[in-house]
Amino acid sequence: MKLPYNNKQTFPPILPDHDEWPVVKLSKHREEFVELVTREAVARIKALRPGTAELIKELEATRYKEKLRLQNEPWEVDPDDEVAFWKKVKADLMEISGKKETGGREDEILERIVRRYADEIAGHFKHSYYRLAREIVTFGFARLLNASQADNFAGLFRGKRTLRDKIRIRGYVEQLRKLAKLGTIVMVPTHFSNLDSILIGWVIHELGLPPFIYGAGLNLFNLKLFAYFMDSVGAYKVDRRKKNLIYLETLKMFSNLAIQQGCHSLFFPGGTRSRSGMIEKKLKLGLLGTAMEAQRINYEKDNGQRIFVVPVVLNYNFVLEAPSLIHQYLEREGQEKYYIDSDNYTTSYKIVKFLIKFFTKQAEISVTLGRAMDLFGNFVNDDGQSIGKLGRPIDPKGYFMQDGRIVYDKQRDEEYTRLLSQRIIEEYHKFNEVLPSHLVAFVAYLVFRKKFSNLDLFSFLRLPEDEISLEYITFMEYVKKVVDALKMYEEKERLLLAPEFEKPLEELVQTGLNNLGMYHAKRPLLRHPLGHIYTQDLSLLYYYHNRLVGYNLEQYVR
Repeated sequence: MKLPYNNKQTFPPILPDHDEWPVVKLSKHREEFVELVTREAVARIKALRPGTAELIKELEATRYKEKLRLQNEPWEVDPDDEVAFWKKVKADLMEISGKKETGGREDEILERIVRRYADEIAGHFKHSYYRLAREIVTFGFARLLNASQADNFAGLFRGKRTLRDKIRIRGYVEQLRKLAKLGTIVMVPTHFSNLDSILIGWVIHELGLPPFIYGAGLNLFNLKLFAYFMDSVGAYKVDRRKKNLIYLETLKMFSNLAIQQGCHSLFFPGGTRSRSGMIEKKLKLGLLGTAMEAQRINYEKDNGQRIFVVPVVLNYNFVLEAPSLIHQYLEREGQEKYYIDSDNYTTSYKIVKFLIKFFTKQAEISVTLGRAMDLFGNFVNDDGQSIGKLGRPIDPKGYFMQDGRIVYDKQRDEEYTRLLSQRIIEEYHKFNEVLPSHLVAFVAYLVFRKKFSNLDLFSFLRLPEDEISLEYITFMEYVKKVVDALKMYEEKERLLLAPEFEKPLEELVQTGLNNLGMYHAKRPLLRHPLGHIYTQDLSLLYYYHNRLVGYNLEQYVR
C-alpha cells in the first residue's frame, strides 16, 4: 500500500467564514449548552440510579471519592473553591441522610454537582485566540525548525524549512475534507505524547478543516504553556482522576450532545498515552459510545446528519515522556519485580527544552489519516455512503432498526461500539508508518533478548549495560531480514514504511541510530567507535521496540 504524502499541497478552508464553524456556534451559546448538558446528564443519572435512597448513596460515594482526590492528588488547575464546594455537599447530604422525606434535596445536590462538572468540562473557544495560538505555534515551531540549518541567531529567521517539511502527512486527506462537508467527523488518533493534541490541532488547520473539539487531559492545564493553547483551540477538559459515575456520565453527555450539534470531535480512544510504547490493543468505549448514541439520535430526529470515524496514527522517532511512561508500565506489570523512581516531565520549562531539542534535530513526525468508517466499522466512500462486505452501498440506519422502527437497545449498541473499537485497532496497525528508529530498536532489542532468553523480562531489563552489546555485522544481518519482511508486509497492506526505507540499508540504519531517543540523557541504542552496538538504557530500548509488536515480525530475528 503506497499512500502519497501531502506535504507540498495547499488546502483552502472548507468553511472560510469562521462564524459557520460548528465549534464557534457552540461557543457562542456556551451557557445554554452547559445547561443542556446538565439537564440531560441529570436525567440519565437518575435513570441509572432510580429512587431516593439509590441516588443519595451515589451522591455520598461521589463526595467521598472527591474528598480522596483532593487529599491525594491535588492539582494547580483545581478551582480555589473546590474544598469548600465539597464540604457544602457533605453538609447538605448529612441533612437529608436517613430521612424519609427529603423534599427533593437530592435532586438539587445532583444538579449542582453536574452543572459544576459540565462547566469545568466545556472549553472557551474564541476565534481570535484560536488564530493567535495557531500563528504562535506555526511561527515558533518553524523558527526552531530553521535553527537546525542556521549558523547564527539571525539564521533562525531566514531559514527555508517549514513545518510541512517536518511533519509528514499522508493518507485519505481529500476524503476527509469531503466528508467534513457532508457530516460530522470523529477523529480517533493513537496517543503517545502530550504533544499529540497540539500536533493534531495543527494538522486539522493545515488541511483546511474547521477546528475540532477534543478532550484534553486536565493535567495538561497544569502546564501554563499548554493551558493557553488548549483553552483557545477547542479543547474540553477530561479529568482522569474523577472515576465517579456522575462525572463520567456528564462527560459522555457533553461529547454526545456536541456531536449531535455537528461539532467535529477528536478524542484519544486509548484513554491515555501508551505507557508501553505499543499501538493500542484495547480502547476505552465510553466516549466512543457517545458517537454511537449521537448517530442513533440523529436518525431518530430524521435530520440525516451522518457521523464518520477517522483513525489517525501518529509516530515519533522519540517521545519526550518515554522514560517516565515505560517505567510506569513496567512498575504496573512487574509489581514487586520492578521498582524505579518516576521520571516525569510536568513543567513548562522541560516542555520548551524538549521542543527546542526536537525541532533542531533532523527527525520527522509521521501523521497518517486512515480511511473513514461509519459507526459500525464499514468503510465509506467519498460521498459518505457506507460500503458493506460485498462491496455494495448499504444504509447504516438499519443497524438501529427493529420491526421497522429505530429503537434504543443498550446491549446492542454496546456490542456495536466494541466491534467498532476492534476495527479501529486493525486500522491503527494497517496505517502505522514504520520509522527507521522503530526498525533498529526492534531488531536490537530482540537480538539482545535472545542472548538472555533464560531470564524473565524484568531480570533481563536489570542487566548491567556492559553485558549488552552486539557485533554490528550480526545486527545488520537481522536488520536486512526484517526490512525484507517489512517491505513484503507493506505490499500486503499490513503497514506503511517511511520514505527512508528506499535508501541503502547502511544509510537507513544510520538514520535510525541517529534519531532513536535523541533527546534522552541515556540513549536506547548507539554504535560504539569500535563497531559494536550497545544500549545505555534497556528499558527505553524495550519501549521503542514495542512499536512493532503485534505484526509477528519476531520470527525473522531467531
